[in-house]
Amino acid sequence: MPNIKSAKKRVLVSKVRQARNKAAKTQLKTVMKQARAADATAEARLTAVKKLDKAAGKGLIHKNKAARLKSRMAKKAAASA
Repeated sequence: MPNIKSAKKRVLVSKVRQARNKAAKTQLKTVMKQARAADATAEARLTAVKKLDKAAGKGLIHKNKAARLKSRMAKKAAASA
């Protein structure tokens, strides 16, 4: 445990951020699972794309990962249509 006041604050702040990031990543995974489902609607895919863009913009995931996931989702949607 840190002794310095600023280090103590960093521990607290990092715990809060860690919890927020974990919740956001979990929500992103859920949305992606719904979009990948066999009976996924266009609305579900659109929501997933929006969430991916937002996560990439906030630095939650890398922008190339978001682009890759969106590309794969679009490719699968085009093949099933």
